[in-house]
Amino acid sequence: MFEIEDLGPQPLAGFADPQPAWRVVGESGVVSRFEALRSGTTPLVGRDEELDLLLRRWQQAKSGEGRVVLVSGEPGIGKSRLTVALSQRIETEPHSRLRYFCSPHHQDSALYPFIGQLKRAAGFAHDDTATMKLDKLEALLGDGAEPGDLSLIAEMLSLSDGERFPPLDLSPQRKKERTLGALLRQLQALTQRQPVLMICEDLHWIDPTSRELLDLTVEKIAGLPVLLVVTYRPEFQPPWVGQSQVTVIALNRLGRNDGATLVHRLAGNLGALPPDVVDEIVERTDGVPLFVEELTKAVVEAGADRGHGSISAVPPSSLAVPATLHASLLGRLDRLGPAAKTVAQVGAAIGRDFSHELLAAAVPLAEPELQEALRRLVEAGLVFQRGVPPVAEYLFKHALVQDTAYSTLLRGPRQALHRRIAEALEQRFPDFVETRSTIASNTGARSPGVPEILAHHYGEAAIADKAIAYWHLAGKSSVAKSAVREATAQLRRGLSLLDGLPETRERKQLELDIHVTLTQALMGGKGYADPEVAGGLERANRLVTETASVGTPVHFSVLYGLWVSAYTGGLLPPRSSTPPTSCRQPNRNPRLARSWSAIAPSLIL
Repeated sequence: MFEIEDLGPQPLAGFADPQPAWRVVGESGVVSRFEALRSGTTPLVGRDEELDLLLRRWQQAKSGEGRVVLVSGEPGIGKSRLTVALSQRIETEPHSRLRYFCSPHHQDSALYPFIGQLKRAAGFAHDDTATMKLDKLEALLGDGAEPGDLSLIAEMLSLSDGERFPPLDLSPQRKKERTLGALLRQLQALTQRQPVLMICEDLHWIDPTSRELLDLTVEKIAGLPVLLVVTYRPEFQPPWVGQSQVTVIALNRLGRNDGATLVHRLAGNLGALPPDVVDEIVERTDGVPLFVEELTKAVVEAGADRGHGSISAVPPSSLAVPATLHASLLGRLDRLGPAAKTVAQVGAAIGRDFSHELLAAAVPLAEPELQEALRRLVEAGLVFQRGVPPVAEYLFKHALVQDTAYSTLLRGPRQALHRRIAEALEQRFPDFVETRSTIASNTGARSPGVPEILAHHYGEAAIADKAIAYWHLAGKSSVAKSAVREATAQLRRGLSLLDGLPETRERKQLELDIHVTLTQALMGGKGYADPEVAGGLERANRLVTETASVGTPVHFSVLYGLWVSAYTGGLLPPRSSTPPTSCRQPNRNPRLARSWSAIAPSLIL
């Protein structure tokens, strides 16, 4: 990454019209491409005490006494901006920086933030082959890896090729434990060279397996030169509060003076805003920095739209302050033009971050119009960009910006948009969708690298059969990784969509398959004797008859599951081939008693 100076349109050989050009000033000092998105151009106001505390914890961590700082606050309060300020203050010191980003669309994707960080750190490019990615991964991790670590991490990144780093022959639970251990060893190897700053953002959206890894990390770094900074919204309750190495920072809203200071600094060289306008912005934003920034920009842009080069030249009556942040963001999107608003809507449907290639496949605009619309969004500060088209990637400045853009879509267009996105992922992105197998012949759905993303889009498109098939595939993949909590959530989402399908044999067969997988996940998470396990197996046993699956391997697995559930629950005496009398006792589970009576003859046969 480099700092560049905009030279404006320049006459260039081979082009009829002047083309935009830039002069390279020097290296930017940004460690990762992703961090370049967080430009930190918004002034940091009213956070001196919090930043000083973070810097003290960093000094303690550098000495080998690892520290954890938990930063909580409502949306828009400045959690991410504070982590950027910390990174900027220590950027001249030798250290490694690791950044992890949780996502609302990936709360059931095991280790999603850690997978994303590894891909960025290794420098995976869109057109890299699997071999090239393995080369980069080996170069990144080789020094700190134990035998088998590369196989485990390659499999976690869906890069196992069976030859160079063959999958290890381990149970799912043991494989998960070894994978978490391999990731911890990588962190420890980094600390042997220099201190480490770890930043994990939006922990309220973290997946359960990543939570497990963070639990281990918080314990591990007590004796390592590591500062872990975690940001989250107040509804999340971190389990590490009270530990000796943990500090909690609760970000409060800005006072009136700080709010007014932020307004003036945001207006900058455009001129001073009238005092009554400043007061109104401060009053309506109620001390939330993001709201202050967005409403100030809305007022400034409104003045610029009227042809005034300076805010001071605009009549105060013309500087209307939007009543809410939502209205402010809507107004800013509208002023950017219909094309930019359409692109923002499509990007919002894809997610908090989105690629140029996927956007181009889903948006109904020609490439020149698309690039112009994206340029407007980036210049307005609503979207950040890294790279250049067609391999550029984009990120909404804040989740609230994404939510606002998405909220402008009506149901019909929204469903059609999600369908286009899902079909584009299936048809045009072979790196994302693997075509080696099918998961449901009646739907034609194929096995993707991240099936829950396709499940989400098909679900939002109201195409229930494909959404269910992909949720089932996601659940099976999670069970294989022993990510049982993620698997349970994914499979339940699939079952919840079954009501939208007609009562056919195919629907019942799909429900049977999901119940079988769900009981595997529940057994791993809750134990064999849990009532929910028994209930799922009983439902599966009824579906066996309704789908004419009696005598199949699936039938046997269901019968065996019922027997194991009953036996471990104390409902069967050992070495008995007849229904135990205890099953008929009133203090026992009558549903399991009936199930045992039904399946005992089958087991004997």
